[in-house]
Amino acid sequence: MSVFSAVLLGLAMGVVFGFLLEKSRVFEPAVIVGQFQLRNFLMLRVFLAGVAAGLVVLAVLTGFGWAKLAPKATLPVADLVGGLVLGAGIALAGACPGTVLVQIGAGYRDAWFTLAGGLLGAVTFIYAEPALAPWLAAGGQGKLTLDVVLGVPFWPLALAVAVPLSLVLWTMERWRPWRTELGDAADGLLPPAAGAASPHAGRALPAE
Repeated sequence: MSVFSAVLLGLAMGVVFGFLLEKSRVFEPAVIVGQFQLRNFLMLRVFLAGVAAGLVVLAVLTGFGWAKLAPKATLPVADLVGGLVLGAGIALAGACPGTVLVQIGAGYRDAWFTLAGGLLGAVTFIYAEPALAPWLAAGGQGKLTLDVVLGVPFWPLALAVAVPLSLVLWTMERWRPWRTELGDAADGLLPPAAGAASPHAGRALPAE
Protein backbone atom coordinates (compact mmCIF):
# COMPACT_ATOMS: atom_id res chain seq x y z
CA MET A 1 0.00 0.00 0.00
CA SER A 2 1.36 3.43 -0.96
CA VAL A 3 1.66 6.27 1.51
CA PHE A 4 -1.12 8.16 -0.26
CA SER A 5 -3.46 5.16 -0.06
CA ALA A 6 -2.61 4.68 3.61
CA VAL A 7 -3.41 8.34 4.34
CA LEU A 8 -6.75 8.10 2.51
CA LEU A 9 -7.61 4.90 4.37
CA GLY A 10 -6.70 6.52 7.68
CA LEU A 11 -8.86 9.56 6.91
CA ALA A 12 -11.81 7.34 5.95
CA MET A 13 -11.48 5.31 9.14
CA GLY A 14 -11.22 8.54 11.15
CA VAL A 15 -14.43 9.88 9.63
CA VAL A 16 -16.32 6.69 10.43
CA PHE A 17 -14.87 6.55 13.96
CA GLY A 18 -15.71 10.19 14.65
CA PHE A 19 -19.25 9.81 13.28
CA LEU A 20 -19.99 6.77 15.45
CA LEU A 21 -18.35 8.37 18.49
CA GLU A 22 -20.56 11.45 18.15
CA LYS A 23 -23.74 9.46 17.58
CA SER A 24 -23.07 7.27 20.63
CA ARG A 25 -22.76 10.49 22.75
CA VAL A 26 -19.88 8.84 24.61
CA PHE A 27 -17.83 12.00 24.05
CA GLU A 28 -20.02 13.92 26.51
CA PRO A 29 -17.97 14.89 29.61
CA ALA A 30 -20.79 13.72 31.92
CA VAL A 31 -20.78 10.32 30.23
CA ILE A 32 -17.01 9.94 30.67
CA VAL A 33 -16.98 11.08 34.29
CA GLY A 34 -20.10 9.01 34.96
CA GLN A 35 -18.27 5.89 33.80
CA PHE A 36 -15.47 6.48 36.29
CA GLN A 37 -18.06 7.03 39.02
CA LEU A 38 -19.94 3.88 37.92
CA ARG A 39 -23.10 5.95 37.38
CA ASN A 40 -23.42 4.85 33.77
CA PHE A 41 -21.71 2.32 31.54
CA LEU A 42 -21.96 3.89 28.10
CA MET A 43 -18.20 4.30 27.75
CA LEU A 44 -17.58 0.69 28.74
CA ARG A 45 -20.16 -0.52 26.24
CA VAL A 46 -18.68 1.50 23.38
CA PHE A 47 -15.19 0.20 24.16
CA LEU A 48 -16.40 -3.41 24.44
CA ALA A 49 -18.29 -3.04 21.15
CA GLY A 50 -15.11 -1.72 19.53
CA VAL A 51 -13.07 -4.63 20.88
CA ALA A 52 -15.62 -7.23 19.76
CA ALA A 53 -15.97 -5.71 16.27
CA GLY A 54 -12.20 -5.36 15.97
CA LEU A 55 -11.66 -9.00 16.90
CA VAL A 56 -14.12 -10.16 14.24
CA VAL A 57 -12.52 -7.97 11.57
CA LEU A 58 -9.01 -9.08 12.51
CA ALA A 59 -10.12 -12.72 12.58
CA VAL A 60 -11.37 -12.40 9.00
CA LEU A 61 -8.35 -10.45 7.74
CA THR A 62 -5.75 -12.75 9.34
CA GLY A 63 -7.73 -15.92 8.67
CA PHE A 64 -7.72 -15.25 4.92
CA GLY A 65 -4.15 -13.97 4.98
CA TRP A 66 -5.13 -10.40 4.08
CA ALA A 67 -3.33 -8.90 7.08
CA LYS A 68 -0.58 -9.75 9.52
CA LEU A 69 -0.58 -8.88 13.20
CA ALA A 70 2.17 -6.62 14.53
CA PRO A 71 1.67 -6.49 18.31
CA LYS A 72 3.67 -4.18 20.53
CA ALA A 73 5.95 -5.49 23.26
CA THR A 74 4.38 -6.37 26.60
CA LEU A 75 5.64 -3.82 29.16
CA PRO A 76 3.75 -4.32 32.47
CA VAL A 77 5.25 -1.32 34.29
CA ALA A 78 4.70 1.07 31.38
CA ASP A 79 1.16 -0.24 30.84
CA LEU A 80 0.24 0.06 34.51
CA VAL A 81 1.77 3.50 35.13
CA GLY A 82 0.63 4.86 31.78
CA GLY A 83 -2.88 3.53 32.31
CA LEU A 84 -3.15 5.11 35.76
CA VAL A 85 -1.86 8.49 34.57
CA LEU A 86 -4.12 8.44 31.50
CA GLY A 87 -7.12 7.34 33.56
CA ALA A 88 -6.58 10.10 36.11
CA GLY A 89 -6.35 12.67 33.33
CA ILE A 90 -9.52 11.40 31.66
CA ALA A 91 -11.45 11.49 34.95
CA LEU A 92 -10.28 15.04 35.73
CA ALA A 93 -10.79 16.46 32.24
CA GLY A 94 -13.88 14.51 31.24
CA ALA A 95 -12.20 13.73 27.93
CA CYS A 96 -9.74 11.30 26.38
CA PRO A 97 -7.37 11.72 23.39
CA GLY A 98 -10.11 10.64 20.98
CA THR A 99 -13.17 12.30 22.49
CA VAL A 100 -11.50 15.69 22.97
CA LEU A 101 -11.48 16.23 19.20
CA VAL A 102 -15.18 15.37 19.00
CA GLN A 103 -15.85 17.75 21.90
CA ILE A 104 -14.11 20.53 19.96
CA GLY A 105 -16.23 19.74 16.92
CA ALA A 106 -19.36 19.76 19.09
CA GLY A 107 -18.53 23.23 20.41
CA TYR A 108 -17.03 22.55 23.84
CA ARG A 109 -14.65 25.50 24.15
CA ASP A 110 -12.89 24.14 27.25
CA ALA A 111 -11.87 21.10 25.19
CA TRP A 112 -9.21 23.28 23.55
CA PHE A 113 -7.44 23.51 26.91
CA THR A 114 -7.63 19.72 27.29
CA LEU A 115 -6.12 19.30 23.82
CA ALA A 116 -3.33 21.76 24.62
CA GLY A 117 -2.58 19.94 27.87
CA GLY A 118 -2.45 16.61 26.05
CA LEU A 119 -0.03 17.92 23.44
CA LEU A 120 2.13 19.48 26.17
CA GLY A 121 2.16 16.15 28.02
CA ALA A 122 3.17 14.30 24.85
CA VAL A 123 6.04 16.70 24.19
CA THR A 124 7.16 16.42 27.82
CA PHE A 125 7.20 12.64 27.58
CA ILE A 126 9.27 12.76 24.39
CA TYR A 127 12.05 14.57 26.25
CA ALA A 128 11.68 12.48 29.43
CA GLU A 129 11.41 9.10 27.68
CA PRO A 130 15.18 8.41 27.39
CA ALA A 131 15.57 8.71 31.16
CA LEU A 132 12.35 6.78 31.91
CA ALA A 133 12.88 4.01 29.32
CA PRO A 134 14.93 1.59 31.49
CA TRP A 135 12.40 1.83 34.33
CA LEU A 136 9.33 1.59 32.10
CA ALA A 137 10.81 -1.42 30.27
CA ALA A 138 11.25 -3.35 33.53
CA GLY A 139 9.58 -6.75 33.37
CA GLY A 140 9.14 -6.58 29.61
CA GLN A 141 8.41 -9.93 27.97
CA GLY A 142 8.62 -9.03 24.30
CA LYS A 143 5.74 -9.39 21.87
CA LEU A 144 3.64 -11.74 23.95
CA THR A 145 0.09 -12.47 22.81
CA LEU A 146 -2.57 -14.87 24.08
CA ASP A 147 -2.64 -16.97 20.92
CA VAL A 148 1.13 -17.54 21.26
CA VAL A 149 0.79 -18.44 24.94
CA LEU A 150 -2.01 -20.93 24.25
CA GLY A 151 -0.45 -22.20 21.03
CA VAL A 152 -3.59 -21.74 18.91
CA PRO A 153 -4.26 -19.75 15.71
CA PHE A 154 -5.35 -16.18 16.25
CA TRP A 155 -8.57 -16.16 14.25
CA PRO A 156 -10.55 -18.83 16.15
CA LEU A 157 -9.35 -17.39 19.47
CA ALA A 158 -10.49 -13.91 18.40
CA LEU A 159 -13.95 -15.19 17.48
CA ALA A 160 -14.13 -17.16 20.73
CA VAL A 161 -13.51 -13.96 22.71
CA ALA A 162 -15.84 -11.83 20.55
CA VAL A 163 -18.84 -14.07 21.25
CA PRO A 164 -18.93 -13.67 25.06
CA LEU A 165 -18.19 -9.94 24.69
CA SER A 166 -21.23 -9.64 22.43
CA LEU A 167 -23.33 -11.48 25.01
CA VAL A 168 -22.13 -9.12 27.72
CA LEU A 169 -23.09 -6.14 25.56
CA TRP A 170 -26.54 -7.61 24.88
CA THR A 171 -27.07 -8.25 28.60
CA MET A 172 -26.00 -4.72 29.54
CA GLU A 173 -28.38 -3.25 26.97
CA ARG A 174 -31.24 -5.32 28.37
CA TRP A 175 -30.28 -4.30 31.90
CA ARG A 176 -29.99 -0.55 31.25
CA PRO A 177 -30.84 0.53 27.69
CA TRP A 178 -28.65 3.11 25.99
CA ARG A 179 -31.37 5.80 25.94
CA THR A 180 -32.11 5.30 29.65
CA GLU A 181 -28.46 5.61 30.62
CA LEU A 182 -27.96 8.64 28.41
CA GLY A 183 -30.51 10.62 30.40
CA ASP A 184 -33.34 12.92 29.48
CA ALA A 185 -30.98 15.66 28.26
CA ALA A 186 -28.52 13.42 26.40
CA ASP A 187 -25.70 14.35 28.77
CA GLY A 188 -25.05 11.03 30.48
CA LEU A 189 -27.05 11.77 33.63
CA LEU A 190 -29.48 9.11 34.69
CA PRO A 191 -33.10 10.29 34.94
CA PRO A 192 -34.29 11.27 38.46
CA ALA A 193 -36.18 8.92 40.72
CA ALA A 194 -39.93 8.67 40.29
CA GLY A 195 -41.65 11.78 41.61
CA ALA A 196 -38.49 13.89 41.66
CA ALA A 197 -38.25 16.99 39.50
CA SER A 198 -35.89 16.70 36.57
CA PRO A 199 -32.88 19.06 36.72
CA HIS A 200 -33.12 19.31 32.93
CA ALA A 201 -36.80 20.17 32.66
CA GLY A 202 -37.47 22.24 29.58
CA ARG A 203 -34.28 21.26 27.80
CA ALA A 204 -34.80 19.69 24.39
CA LEU A 205 -33.06 16.52 23.29
CA PRO A 206 -30.44 17.05 20.57
CA ALA A 207 -31.27 15.84 17.11
CA GLU A 208 -30.15 12.29 16.42
